[in-house]
Amino acid sequence: MDFNVLSPANRSELLAVIKELQGSSFRFCAGGTDVLLEIRKSKPVGLTVVNLNRLKDDEFTAIKLNEAELRIGSLATVARIAVNPVAAERYPVLQQAANSLASRQIREVATVGGNICTASPAGDVACALVALKTDCDILRADGSARSVSIGDFFTGVRKTVLGTDEILRSVILHPNYPGVKLQSGFIKVGIRRSMECAVVSLAYHIQVTEKDEVVEAGLAIGSAAPTIRFAPEASQFLIGRNLRLLDIDSIETFAELITRVASPISDKRGSAEYRRTTLRNISKGILEDIKKSLI
Repeated sequence: MDFNVLSPANRSELLAVIKELQGSSFRFCAGGTDVLLEIRKSKPVGLTVVNLNRLKDDEFTAIKLNEAELRIGSLATVARIAVNPVAAERYPVLQQAANSLASRQIREVATVGGNICTASPAGDVACALVALKTDCDILRADGSARSVSIGDFFTGVRKTVLGTDEILRSVILHPNYPGVKLQSGFIKVGIRRSMECAVVSLAYHIQVTEKDEVVEAGLAIGSAAPTIRFAPEASQFLIGRNLRLLDIDSIETFAELITRVASPISDKRGSAEYRRTTLRNISKGILEDIKKSLI
């Protein structure tokens, strides 16, 4: 392997490095849990690795609650999300997804930005963020910024909307409706008990009134398509419905709407049909379990 390493310490150094590297081969690296494996496998020549571990910039590293919005820097580790009290209270799906990622040791170094920008269809944290309709704050080398919905961030397997002169700075989670109760969680099916990569996953964040009527819903699937996908029809189907009064037909329809979003493949971890069937079953199980808890 033949590659150089640059370690900017502040934002101005980072932007200067990005400008300098335009037209050449470079990769950003924070926790390195994905990038280093890729480098070992592909053995690149002439690659420059931009090490972000020395970067001191709150917008990249902090987890802040601003006017009811939770802003998470792309360099925040998954372990920090797993123990964050705001995530636990307001976005349980995100905390559960964080706790499901790999091992505790990996969560200590893996970053939120890395899980997103790797653009794996099996990204646990990314799947939760799609269900939450998160916005991505993207910084350009010229110092300007733009915002993209995370649902539009992924363009294919390992592909994103990021230009070569751009970097993901943070993600913004919007506030829940006032006074709602939450039915929010992350379900991951794997072939091993530990360190599994999801065969299929489902993230859901459902906001309900005191009378158990849905006012907002977000659902996303992982490992069942080339990218993590939001399920718009299934999400819309729930709005206005009383979860306590759902009948069998409604639950079946909900599962069908989620399954329609999937376009799974067969690989060594599971067949396309297994993935589709599993996704349907866990979709039904979510509403059945919620209904039982409310009766």
